[in-house]
Order: sequence, then structure tokens, then C-alpha cells
Amino acid sequence: MAVRRRNMPKLGEVCRYIRSKQAGPFWITFDIFFDSRENFDRYHESPALSVEEFARLYGADPAYVKRIPVPQLSMIKISYPRPTSQGGMVERDMHAGQQYVRLLKVPVS
Repeated sequence: MAVRRRNMPKLGEVCRYIRSKQAGPFWITFDIFFDSRENFDRYHESPALSVEEFARLYGADPAYVKRIPVPQLSMIKISYPRPTSQGGMVERDMHAGQQYVRLLKVPVS
């Protein structure tokens, strides 16, 4: 049976805050804060937030993606190595502050 994505909530709808930032010159990290413990429990293991899916979304090698759930804060931290070092010639987002935007509309189940 096909998954009906249209009825699935988007990550931005079940989180109170999602941010991305530099984690040194070689890593980018994401903090995904759910809006309640219930939503954390319901969605933190969603396939949309898996290492493999995150690696696909951001073009990272899944072997290097780090995913750390923090239940006490109802959040997940996900980090991956930058494709090039911070401030290089092809840098598009020096502080990685805009990388979270594509996560807002990701359907979670």
C-alpha cells in the first residue's frame, strides 16, 4: 500500500525550533527541537530523520553522519562533515545558518 504523504505532518509543524550552524570549520550540525515530548516520542525515529535520508538530503556520506537523540530536551542533533572547509572558494553559507530550511517541509511519520 502506498504511503499517503499529503496527510503526514511536516517537520516544521511538529518542532518548536530547528537550527543549523557551523560546528567548526569542517562540520555542520542541526538541532531539531520538537514542540512536545509526545511529538519527540512519535517522530524522532521517523525514516525521514534517519542517517541515510539525511545523507541523501545533504549529499553527505552516511558513514560520517552523526545522529544523537537527546530525550531530556525532546531534540535530535544531527551533524555531518562539510563538503569543503568553511570559507573555501565554493562556500555558499559560511556559518551554515540557512541549511535547516529544507528540513521544514520534510514529511515525518
